[in-house]
Amino acid sequence: MIGITEKEFERLAAYVKQSFGLHLGKEKKMLVLGRLGRVLQTLNMKSFTDYLDYVTADRTGQAAVTLINRLTTNHTFFMREADHFDYFRDRVLPEIMPRLKDKDLRVWSAGCSTGEEPYTLAMLIDEYLDSARTGWDTTLLATDISEHVIRQAVRGVYPAESVELLPKRWRLSYFVPHGTDQYAVTGRIRKEVVFRRFNLMDPFPFRRRFHVIFCRNVMIYFDEHTRRQLIRKFYDSLVPGGYLFIGHSETINRFESPFKYVKPSVYRKE
Repeated sequence: MIGITEKEFERLAAYVKQSFGLHLGKEKKMLVLGRLGRVLQTLNMKSFTDYLDYVTADRTGQAAVTLINRLTTNHTFFMREADHFDYFRDRVLPEIMPRLKDKDLRVWSAGCSTGEEPYTLAMLIDEYLDSARTGWDTTLLATDISEHVIRQAVRGVYPAESVELLPKRWRLSYFVPHGTDQYAVTGRIRKEVVFRRFNLMDPFPFRRRFHVIFCRNVMIYFDEHTRRQLIRKFYDSLVPGGYLFIGHSETINRFESPFKYVKPSVYRKE
C-alpha cells in the first residue's frame, strides 16, 4: 500500500477543508489511506504528492469529485431518527401549511445521501395533503456533495429489507417491485424531489427562502468555525418561523446562534 507522510496528510487535510469544509483530524489518516489508496493505484501514482498535484491541476473538477466521493460516508436509511419525521408530520406541517396562501411549500434536504430522507419527506407531505393536493407546489430540493449518491437517489431503487421497515400503506402506495428483492419509488413521488450536487461551502444561490431545512449528520464532519458559518447561512435561508432539523449527535450553541431551541436537534427561526 502507498503510504502518506505527515506533510502530505496536512496538505490533503488543508485542501479538503478549504474546498469542502470537511475537517480531517490526524486520527483519520488510516481512513484516508484505505479510501484513497486504490484511487492512486488506478491512476498509477507513486505518492500522495503526485495525487494532490493531479487533483489541484485538474480543471474539469472531476478529480476533486472523485476525492470527496471516496472520503465522505453516506450511511442512511428510511425513517432514520424517526422522531424528526413524526414532528415534521404532526407539528410542522399543520403549523406551516395553512399559512401558505400561495400553496408553495419549500423544503430542502441538505446532505440527502441516497435519497431516503427526501423521499420520506415527500411521502409525508403527500399523505398530509391527501385529496387537497390540487394547486400545491411541494417539490423538495435534495442536495449532496457526492455525485455517486445523487445518481443512486435519482434512480430511487432500494433493497426490500429497507422498504419493509416502512408502514404497509406506504409500501403499497409509494413503491413498486423492481427486479429481485428490490423496490422502486413511484414516479409520482420521484417527481416531487429535485436532486442536485451542491457543496455547502459554496455561496447559497437560492432566490427564495425555505420553510424547512433538514441537514442531519453532516456537520459532524466540520470544525466549529465552519459549523457556525453554515448555521448562519441556514438561518438566513429560512423564512421567519422556518425550521432547521439537525442530527441527534449534533448541537447548536444557543448563546451563539439566533435560532430558537425547540427540542433536541430541532430549531426555529423567530
